Amino acid sequence: MNKISLICLLVGVCACKAAPKKQQDSLYSRHLQRAVQLTIFNTPLPDDKSQLNLLILNDGQEADRLRLNDLLDSLYKAKAIKPLVVVAVHSGDRMQEYGVADKPDFEQRGSRAGYYDAFVNNELYPFIKKKAGVRKFNTVAIAGFSLGALSAFDIAWNHADKIDKAGIFSGSFWWRDKDLSDTTYKDDDNRIMIAKLKDSRKKPHQQYWFYAGGAEESSDRDKDGIIDVVDDTKDVIALVQKRMGGSGDVQYVEAPAGRHDWPDWSAQLPAFLVWAFGNQ
Repeated sequence: MNKISLICLLVGVCACKAAPKKQQDSLYSRHLQRAVQLTIFNTPLPDDKSQLNLLILNDGQEADRLRLNDLLDSLYKAKAIKPLVVVAVHSGDRMQEYGVADKPDFEQRGSRAGYYDAFVNNELYPFIKKKAGVRKFNTVAIAGFSLGALSAFDIAWNHADKIDKAGIFSGSFWWRDKDLSDTTYKDDDNRIMIAKLKDSRKKPHQQYWFYAGGAEESSDRDKDGIIDVVDDTKDVIALVQKRMGGSGDVQYVEAPAGRHDWPDWSAQLPAFLVWAFGNQ
């Protein structure tokens, strides 16, 4: 073997060791009464497993559209993020399993959100720990997009004992228990997550990263010139900060031209990953 071939072989071996791994798995859920498909990514694992971090990602079937593997590869090689396992959970009936636990919307969507919450808390989290061979992850985060973001936020809020951080991309915080055509509808009372936060006395020691795009929609319920996804997100942020005693553990990113689509969320994903798992 000549010198050039040997160098190429060594480079190839190193690159293979440094690249994130991707594998498919599944877990039968008694809560959801179905097999849940998982796509699992991991950066090279540290010798000290206590330094390993975890991200649970809703709508995991869209991981390729998010360019997740490539992003993890580039960020890890640049030493921008710590060792990380990403469990991308494929959705089932997302209109029923995503939402706010035990509180369907006015069309009875999200009726199984409580079961999905129980799956993540009671089944998925122990499964991941066992598979990764850790007793406790250094940092645990959950993230999602649109309705999956509403689900991620709700699960994080419900389980501050397990989840440290949450990434909310274009959260569906408009989710409401009355139709807008109902003359008794009120933003403060009938947006389900807003009402839940108002009634909550918890002050979780968590961190939240929110994103909203300025070109996601044209809807503007209160006619203030600001689209609903931005208004709703800012309303949630204000309540989160209030419940956490005004702490600064909230990051908000707004892209004026951002659309409600996977390429735009993919473009924001590196910033979230560095915020959540960065080598600061």
